[in-house]
Amino acid sequence: MPLSEFELAVLRARLADAEETLRAIRTGEVDTVMVAGKEGSQVFTLEGAGDAYRVLIESMNEGALTLAADGVILYANHCFARMVNRPLEQVTGSSFYRLLSTADQTALRPRLKRMTKSGAKIQVMLNVVGGAKMPVQISLRLLAKYGSNRATIGMVVTDMTEARRNEEQLRALTHRVVQVQETERGRVALELHDNITQLLCAVLFRSQALADSLSTRDGDAKKEAVTLRGLLGEAADEVERIAQNLRPSILEHLGLGAALRETCNEFAERTGLSVTLTCPALADRLPPDTELALYRILQVALKNVEQHAKARRVTVSLMQAKGFVELVIKDDGIGFEHKAESSKRKGKGGLGLFSMSERAGHVGGAFTLKSAPRRGTEIEVRIPVGPAAAAA
Repeated sequence: MPLSEFELAVLRARLADAEETLRAIRTGEVDTVMVAGKEGSQVFTLEGAGDAYRVLIESMNEGALTLAADGVILYANHCFARMVNRPLEQVTGSSFYRLLSTADQTALRPRLKRMTKSGAKIQVMLNVVGGAKMPVQISLRLLAKYGSNRATIGMVVTDMTEARRNEEQLRALTHRVVQVQETERGRVALELHDNITQLLCAVLFRSQALADSLSTRDGDAKKEAVTLRGLLGEAADEVERIAQNLRPSILEHLGLGAALRETCNEFAERTGLSVTLTCPALADRLPPDTELALYRILQVALKNVEQHAKARRVTVSLMQAKGFVELVIKDDGIGFEHKAESSKRKGKGGLGLFSMSERAGHVGGAFTLKSAPRRGTEIEVRIPVGPAAAAA
């Protein structure tokens, strides 16, 4: 017997209610279900329900997920679904690895397998519907699932798009500041060389003439004139040294090797420390920005050695191989606990370390620091050149 229109409407309404209930259960919006039966209404508490933080999780501006050990998404909040631009019902039950590139999958798998209660963090790129990619930071923590022996993994996904944009802008600004500094250094060096140095030389010649005009019978006056001539000569040399450090003309004309050699020799003569330089001839001149970055890094590193390291020996090596140029600076000084360098070493080279790292980053390089108390310090700068630089 065919159903009436009214009966069909009732069945459609019941089917819609059932589908909505199943959707709510599947997405975690329901904590309990009440079922009417012959023995009266019964209340069933869903496994994992009763979470007091459900509202908080759903109101987060970050993605929140629960994963099985194999990467299957057991739960995801609406924020994460919006991140990947997918319906929530398509996200839940799918593999989290499907949202990552092959390289990111390779990086994440061992972390999930070796997950501990202390947790871990990793930055990856999420594949968003439409072909876009979103930089995110993933925070992982091992969870003990209530009422089950199966361990699950809690994950918080933070959108890093704005942070990356701000970081790029900050780096561009820092790079611009460095460029302005170099321009200003060049101007000051030119002023010192063309004005102050020449003036000191003129005074030096006059003092020499004055000393020569005095005879031994003038006694103390002649001694004072000779002393004055010596001080003026030292002042002229010091001004010339400062001008050379501000604007390394030897770097422009003779190349990085000659500039490093002169810097090491001047440092050894001035401080009395033993400096060993290993610098084989480079096949070709490096880009000007790369040469300047390595030269400035060596200057700052030697300054830190002089002021803080209490070292006796310093070794400097410059090598080029496989599309990279590498500068390594070691000392046998007192060292320091570098894990806390940013907070505990302010005024003791902290800004110098930051400036070296930034200069390396400006030319696409990597800055590595190794140090420990009473074990000296090693600084390694590795910068890509040629095709490697284009790839980087």
